[in-house]
Parts: sequence; C-alpha cells; structure tokens
Amino acid sequence: MPAQYPLHPHMVLLSNLTQFSPMLYLTGFPGLETIEHWIFIFFFLMYLVAISGNCFILIIIKTSPRLHTAMYYLLSFLAFTDLGLSVSTLPTTVGIFWFKSHGIYFGACQIQMFCIHSFSFMESSVLLVMSFDRFVAICYPLRYSVIITGQRVVRAGLVVILRGPIATVPIVFLLKTFPYCGSRVLSHSFCLHQEVIHLACTDTTFNNLYGLILVMSTVMLDLVLIALSYGVILHTVARLASKEERLRAFQTCTSHLCAVLVFFVPMVGLSLIHRFGKHAPLAVHLFMANVYLFVPPMLNPIIYSIKTKEIRHAISKFLGLRKANVES
Repeated sequence: MPAQYPLHPHMVLLSNLTQFSPMLYLTGFPGLETIEHWIFIFFFLMYLVAISGNCFILIIIKTSPRLHTAMYYLLSFLAFTDLGLSVSTLPTTVGIFWFKSHGIYFGACQIQMFCIHSFSFMESSVLLVMSFDRFVAICYPLRYSVIITGQRVVRAGLVVILRGPIATVPIVFLLKTFPYCGSRVLSHSFCLHQEVIHLACTDTTFNNLYGLILVMSTVMLDLVLIALSYGVILHTVARLASKEERLRAFQTCTSHLCAVLVFFVPMVGLSLIHRFGKHAPLAVHLFMANVYLFVPPMLNPIIYSIKTKEIRHAISKFLGLRKANVES
C-alpha cells in the first residue's frame, strides 16, 4: 500500500520531474483490501462487456452494407472512443486489484491521463455530432441526404479525433514543470488531471483556469448545443399530426438521448465534486469517478443493440450466418 513507501527527506521537494520522475501511488477502495480480488472480478465483467460490446458494434457496422450510412459511421466513432476509454484504465486497474501493484511512474501517469481526457473529449464531440445528425433527420428529412454526406461525416470525424488530444496536451505537459511535495497518493485506480494537480506545491492557477475554460468550451458547450438540438427536435415532433408519427420520430432519438445522459451526468457530477466538493466523503469521489469511466463504455453498446432496429437486425443476420457456417 502507499503508506509503506516513505519518501527520502531529500525527495520531499522535487523541482525537476524530468530528472527524478517520481513515483505516484494509486489506490483502489480503502478499507476493502481483503476483497480486492472480488472487486476485480466485477470490474473484469464490466471491461469484458465494454470491450467485447464495442468491438462487436464495430464489426457489425463494417460487415453490414445496410449500415454504411452517416448515422452508423458516427456510431462507430462512438464505439471507438468507448473502446479507447476502457483500454486507457485497464492496465492500472488490473495492476491494483489483481497484482496489488499501486506504483506508477509520473510519465506513465501523464500518458494515462492524456488518454482518459482525450477520449472523454472525443466522446463529447461525437455525441454532439450525432445530435446534429438527429436534428437534421427529424427537422429537415427531405434534405438529410444533401446536408449529411459521407465527406462531411469524415471531416467531422477528423475534428472529433483531433480536438480532444490537441486541447489536452498543454495541461498534461505543464504538469512536468511543477514541483511536488508531501504525499503522492492518488485516491483512484487511474490518473486524472484534477487530482494530480492538487499534489503540486506551487501556484497552479494557469492549469486550473485552463482546465476550467477547457471544460466550459468543450464539454459544457457540447452539452448546451445538444440540449438546444433536442429542444428544436421536441418542438418539431410536437407539431406532427398524429401520435404514431410523433412516437416514431422520437424513437429514432432514444438511443442517442440515453447515451447523452449516461455520459454527461456522471462527467458533470465528477467535475463539480472535484472543484466544489473537496470535503465530500472519499466514497463519493470514488463512486463518481468509476461510474464516469466504466459505465458509459459498458452501457452504450447495450443501449444501441436494444434500441436500434437496424442494429438488432444486423446482429441477428450476423449470428445467423455464423451459425450456418458452423453447421456447414
């Protein structure tokens, strides 16, 4: 455990991390060390569902010509970001709960937090583009094929892929320039910028402000634009003549709306707790962080498999072909 690694007096204050590359110590669930193997089984099942489910969605979209449309290309982007988010936390979670390895070098911690935050921003961007796709499909159905073209989807995908990493590089890189003193114990089984920055024993105003502006100009802006899109969608649906038309139109959005709620509610909650709930119980921080990172990648493939008729049909056809090949 972290308490078993006392720091040498001359390393209490490290002014140059590029020379010393100090160790940080991750934690699992304090007080539950005796059942960490059982906790890992629970996390393993979540990883299994998330990784296999998103890989399956990607395979289904690739192998089904009927799904080679803008909407499902965007769904493949969502599956890719969920896959990246799951893989980003996998090494340290396995190390802590199965091998009881709590130490992580600062450089490795930077790489992990870069991946976590980059894929989080990517997912926010994908959900925004998907909301615009639903907005055009419902509000301008006759012009959908003209507005949403393959070329525009590719351009949107490039923006989605690049926006997160480019925005995340400065705050992650600047962490190497800070001196760190005192405890180097993190309260999660993975590295988050919001937590590592609190270990610095110098003025971190720029990082704090940049992080706040980054969240406001990406995640919060995406959330506002998604809410506006759904406001217009609901207004358009309400004007349809029959109840059946209204229900059919809104059902095309239910999968995306569920994905939005599953992603944004824990993320906003975690950000608020880190910034304004410093005195909240540790269990609250751990719960919100794990829900934010583990639940969306696990639930999204389930949501789209259940709620989307085309995906269900493609899965049935895929499994039918596999069964026929096995029998032959």
